[in-house]
Amino acid sequence: MSGTYLASTFADKDRVKSLGARWDPARRQWYVPDGRELTPFAQWLPEGSVPVEPPSSALAAVTTLADRSVTRQRGMPLSQLLQGVSAAVSQAFKAGVWTMIEVVDTRVRNGHVYLEVSERDASGVITAKATAVVWASTASQILPHFEAATGAQVGPGIKLLVRARPVFKAQYGFSLELDAIDPDYTLGDLEARKREIRERLQREGLFELNRQLPSPWDYNLVLVIAPEGAAGLGDFQAEARRLEAFGVCRFVYVHSRFQGDGASAEIRTALLAALERMARDEALPDAVAIIRGGGAINDMAWLNDYALVRAVCELEVPVLTGIGHERDNTVLDEVANIRYDTPSKVIAGIERLILQRAQEAKAWFADITRLTSRAMGNTRRSTVEHFTAIEAGARQEIARSRQQATELLSGLQLDAAKTVRNAAEQAQSQMSDVRRFAAQQVSKARIEVPALLSEIRADARQTLQTARATADANKALVIDRAAADLRYVKQAVNQSFDEVTLKSRQVLTLARTEAQALMREVAGQGPEKTLSRGFTLIRDHADHPVTSACHTGEQITIQFRDGTRTARLQKDKQP
Repeated sequence: MSGTYLASTFADKDRVKSLGARWDPARRQWYVPDGRELTPFAQWLPEGSVPVEPPSSALAAVTTLADRSVTRQRGMPLSQLLQGVSAAVSQAFKAGVWTMIEVVDTRVRNGHVYLEVSERDASGVITAKATAVVWASTASQILPHFEAATGAQVGPGIKLLVRARPVFKAQYGFSLELDAIDPDYTLGDLEARKREIRERLQREGLFELNRQLPSPWDYNLVLVIAPEGAAGLGDFQAEARRLEAFGVCRFVYVHSRFQGDGASAEIRTALLAALERMARDEALPDAVAIIRGGGAINDMAWLNDYALVRAVCELEVPVLTGIGHERDNTVLDEVANIRYDTPSKVIAGIERLILQRAQEAKAWFADITRLTSRAMGNTRRSTVEHFTAIEAGARQEIARSRQQATELLSGLQLDAAKTVRNAAEQAQSQMSDVRRFAAQQVSKARIEVPALLSEIRADARQTLQTARATADANKALVIDRAAADLRYVKQAVNQSFDEVTLKSRQVLTLARTEAQALMREVAGQGPEKTLSRGFTLIRDHADHPVTSACHTGEQITIQFRDGTRTARLQKDKQP
């Protein structure tokens, strides 16, 4: 094996492999085969492997020329200096150099692709920045090949391995001309990012959390996260509206950007805020659907964010994803409870489960109806059979009872006659005993009643005397209490009378004051003041005030503020 061995670590193995390095199992080290450009592997090359070229002769000539110009005069023209720099850059970089860049912005003009590119360190700080261009003739050759190989488009956020030739022009400044793009590097970077997120979540025990949740048994409420106005969302809503129209399932929509810097954080914030709102206002949804239509791979790459994927893993609600097309894959799809290829398939899956549950309910209802009908038939037959048996048994019992009743009636009549005869004999004997006992009680009562009557009269007299004494005592108490209440009422009446008198005097004083004020105001509003404000007083020949326009032909007197005038009223002229 021949080549240049690299000083790479285990963590760098995927990157160097994606750039074309090979593994030497004997030396347990990665190496770059002979004939392959070493520039992409600059950070792993041992010290001294890449010789540093001395300044070119063109740069030396520019320096010499600048020194001579300064010697002859106070300075050199800017154009001459920049032309020298341009010649030096052109001499130093006659061919392109493989360079790793990250695209910040892109613009297309007349087929030419203008780029802003940068390099960031591990903390995300920009350490280098430049402008680059892919001329239209080159772009038509390399960009279709790159897009076909990776499924990605050259756009903001994508990392590329490009062959770049530095160019400096006196009028336009410094830029990079790109003439080749390595698709393997971009695919390796995208896959490395997904692999890093996947391995980190697996180490933390979070990767399977949402996938292990029970899938929704049915759908009644679904939270949908999607870009506003996206075509995929429109396809989803077209079917969702049918379900909502029949009251089968309700959908709550939350919109967010799905690509561009900060898109993943915006999706995470919108998702968690919506779930918190729903938990507070009603209930958590049966599922969360994260959907967006198709696009380039690098458009989907914004969703491969650790914080966003972890938030989805930790949700207590099953997550459904429908992102892109069938060939698209993100880490969100891998951790979701159920993954669909497109937004249309998400709503189709929801609709399919709802239909399945409806069909099951219909089948269960049919089974219940069938079993109920069968049970009712069996019960009806059993009831008829039991009724027939009961009726036959009842008839037999009635016949037996009639026979027994006849026999019992004969015995009862015989027993009743004996009982009546015995009762008559006993009644005569008991009547004699009663008469004898009654005579004894009457004789006893005649002896005891006069004594008891005397005792009752004595007790009555004593009770009457006690009652009279108690009544006299209570009468004095009632008279004292009535006198006290009368004094209290008299005092309260006098106090109320004093208060009414005081308030009446206050009211009379206030009324007198207000009446005097009104009198002063009326006195101040006499005819003189009224006339002084521009009014006049009109009287007829009898010196009575004229208040109507009907006094036609009469002579009137008009009194002004400073004198009087006479006039005669005339009819209005007819138009």
